[in-house]
Amino acid sequence: MAKKTIDQVEVAGKTVLMRVDFNVPLDDQQNITDDRRIRMALPSIKSVVDRGGKLILMSHLGRPKGEPSDADKFSLAPTAKRLGEMLGKEVAFASDTVGEDAKAKAAALSDGDVLVLENLRFNDGEKAGSAEFAAELAKMADVYCNDAFGTCHRKDASMVAVPQAMAGKPRVVGHLVAKEIQYLSDAIGNPERPFVAILGGAKVSDKINVINNLLGICDAVLIGGAMAYTFSLAEGGAVGNSLVEKDKVDLAKELIAKGGDKLVLPVDTHCGDDFGDPEGCNKEIVESGKIRDGFEGMDIGPATSAKYQEILSSAKTIVWNGPMGVFEKPPFDAGTKAVAQAVADSDSISIIGGGDSAAAIEQLGFADKVSHVSTGGGASLAMLEGKAFEAVDLLDDA
Repeated sequence: MAKKTIDQVEVAGKTVLMRVDFNVPLDDQQNITDDRRIRMALPSIKSVVDRGGKLILMSHLGRPKGEPSDADKFSLAPTAKRLGEMLGKEVAFASDTVGEDAKAKAAALSDGDVLVLENLRFNDGEKAGSAEFAAELAKMADVYCNDAFGTCHRKDASMVAVPQAMAGKPRVVGHLVAKEIQYLSDAIGNPERPFVAILGGAKVSDKINVINNLLGICDAVLIGGAMAYTFSLAEGGAVGNSLVEKDKVDLAKELIAKGGDKLVLPVDTHCGDDFGDPEGCNKEIVESGKIRDGFEGMDIGPATSAKYQEILSSAKTIVWNGPMGVFEKPPFDAGTKAVAQAVADSDSISIIGGGDSAAAIEQLGFADKVSHVSTGGGASLAMLEGKAFEAVDLLDDA
């Protein structure tokens, strides 16, 4: 999957159209509460700017539905302002994507200038993968760069139709996408062993294909989070009021049969009787499959944590996607903390697969102690499923 990178193309005096992931969280006053995604794009942005290229950045933000209030709530204007602060220079902002303002500001760019287009999803053509919308974007530039790993599994216009429309021109990956592909494809295709996957989160249905794929590759797949209770139910256990997918019990049975000793399930559970009051509620630790009525599982228990820590201590490759419990609510963050500590302490190649796992590893202060924190939860899951990405496949090979 090695692709030509932005560093490998001449950009001086040329216009580069770069798809970034500026889908950052905003508060009610449109202040950015976490600018990590903008920071992660800086190496690719600077590669163009520092070499005298003209840069047009495009991204989506949120899921606008076309209501009048969306224009402010989902505007990318705050990201242009924040990027300008990071670069220490003026960053232009266009109030549309392919309209008069965008075209005028794109045409006015000088070497080293940066322009951020308004939210791609304000145009229906983005989600529809419209060739017409893509053609208008493509006209603005000489080079296409994909540095938005978080949307690499999607077929939005900016991801697929735009590079298709720019056939014959350089079409490359940015630093972030190159790094993500390297880590995730190497982990799946050529892992150092033992290779251990940790899968958490609420639903078995979200991870079926991932579990299936990883059972064929990994030496162990550790299960946590609410989906553990669907597996517990499949084994005939009592799950109390725990979150389960009753319609996925047969599927869980199949995965247990397929996984054998490789599929490692919790042996105990930390329960509470009031999800809304995790600190004040009644709590108890019970064996897996023995949760009383009125209680629900909210975290793996200490025996499970110790078991998982022991398995992880000898791992050489670790992929983690999904927390072990309700990590936002102490004391039910203990399992996720223990696993995070074990991953950080191991001498493995450790890859955190975006989403809540990335948030947890950042929140716990271990981000600098793992090999790679992915920026795309959905995209990293798709890669772990073994899916091909059209958005990447059609770019220029190295």
